[in-house]
Amino acid sequence: MNGESNHDGVEHATAMPRALKRIVLGVQYDGAPWQGWQTQLNGLTVQDKLEAALRQFTQQTVSTTCAGRTDAGVHALEQVVHFDTALERDLSAWVRGVNAFLPSSIAVRWATEISHVNHAAGLAQEHEQERQQINSQERPQESQQERPQERAGSQQSQQEQWRQPQRDFHARFSARSRTYQYVLYNHPVRSPLLEGKAGWVFRALDVDKMQEAAQYLVGEHDFSAFRSVQCQAKSPIKTMHEISIVRRGDMIMLTLHANAFLHHMVRNIVGSLIYVGNGTQPSTWLNDVLEQRERKLAAPTFMPDGLYLAKIDYDPKWRLPQIDIQNFLWP
Repeated sequence: MNGESNHDGVEHATAMPRALKRIVLGVQYDGAPWQGWQTQLNGLTVQDKLEAALRQFTQQTVSTTCAGRTDAGVHALEQVVHFDTALERDLSAWVRGVNAFLPSSIAVRWATEISHVNHAAGLAQEHEQERQQINSQERPQESQQERPQERAGSQQSQQEQWRQPQRDFHARFSARSRTYQYVLYNHPVRSPLLEGKAGWVFRALDVDKMQEAAQYLVGEHDFSAFRSVQCQAKSPIKTMHEISIVRRGDMIMLTLHANAFLHHMVRNIVGSLIYVGNGTQPSTWLNDVLEQRERKLAAPTFMPDGLYLAKIDYDPKWRLPQIDIQNFLWP
């Protein structure tokens, strides 16, 4: 192998360029036992457990990138994760082999190979450029020391680079939209069987009024009223494609589909919709909250128990074997 093994028996990449394959995984998890997705020093996160399983399976250090980080207690029907490796494995081996080292609350549901890249350094540079393009609100200014001809040529080059299509799949940057689902148990008495799997509301909810209020949020808006104070997004403007609310017996399913979400945005919206559903506020109140852009005017952040990262939408050209979420949580 093109690598070095240290005293712990785990192979680490050398500086020599290597032909890498990009592996993409569909990961499902129960978020209740874990402190969110992103790695922490205590190691009690989904990313920590997945990378530990990959390390055991491959005997190499593997760094993963996910489509969207989830908070403590939040579940995922299908988190999409990618990493690069030079190892040769059947796709089924990435599923069965990694799952053998994962706790029962986390499972790789599918694996696929997307693209080949020449070496990690060049790929990392590409991803850093993509990150800067997504996060920056305006293009960088040209140097004041450039001559007019150089400045014009530089500006043209930057414009061409800005328009250059992404060449390799990236779990986060290739995503076109995200779908979250929130499961509510609406009954006077809590159910121990749904503990950690569904939010609970004991007061009766009017789903029709909730659906009416939700339509004020559809479209492109400034969602400052529904973002947490810890949110690090550069812009609060997002596009909500659709919100649907369906009741089946004592269970209510809220499905939110948007191009992206702010920190705690879904849980803050759910909490506000519950205020409408239980009669605390009228349907038009949600529009007032949205327009005033003040977090303190919306309802408190609702519990994470019933929140599921349901699907990440990508261009069909990537041919990801994603699951059908239409009837996954209930038939």
